[in-house]
Amino acid sequence: MKSVIVTDIERPRAELVEQLEQLGVATVHEAMGRTGLVGTIVAPLQQGKCIAGSAVTVLCWPGDNLMIHAAVEQCRAGDVLVVTTPTPSLAGSFGELFATALAYRGVRGLVTTGGVRDVRELREMGFSVWAAAQNAQGTVKNTAGSVNVPVVVGEVVIRPGDIVIADDDGVLCLAPEDAEAVLEASYARVAKESEARAAYLEGKLSLDHNHLRPKLEELGVSYVPQAELDRA
Repeated sequence: MKSVIVTDIERPRAELVEQLEQLGVATVHEAMGRTGLVGTIVAPLQQGKCIAGSAVTVLCWPGDNLMIHAAVEQCRAGDVLVVTTPTPSLAGSFGELFATALAYRGVRGLVTTGGVRDVRELREMGFSVWAAAQNAQGTVKNTAGSVNVPVVVGEVVIRPGDIVIADDDGVLCLAPEDAEAVLEASYARVAKESEARAAYLEGKLSLDHNHLRPKLEELGVSYVPQAELDRA
């Protein structure tokens, strides 16, 4: 496919994104049938942050950040910039200057399969990053790529305008058309977990609350005293 910059992507409704952000990655992932995670290819640069936003996607050439420069112009408040390369590259293609420009535009954060630099400055300014590496290795600006095309990040395809959620547990992507159903399933899971939490606070065992003792028996798991094992 030729190199393109798509300028008019459709974004999800802000209230849907805000609700998903409040739920977090683990809850939404479970509500989606344990799908949507990009996997362990990226990790948070900071702790205690949860963001959600509309994906602006960037396909860069390895070791080249030209298309990140082009992508900044396409970003709006509430977006999450998602950067990847067609083959693995851990060069530090993103740093404090990019973060400054994106923060001015109201971008929530960055997800990149590449590396980031200026780590101390990024943390100090509170710009949220999920990256594959921390790497001072610089990049060039010589090769065309694309902005706002579908990209592969780890185990999922992220399309421009998809909803990206990221926190300490990882990064997740879902299509906007699925958001309302996922929200309903997520709230049901929150209610179920609240019930379990209350039971555990009263001393109930998860084995009993979740009716797992029959499963242990079905699988042939038996309870034996230590003395019996010692005699065996």
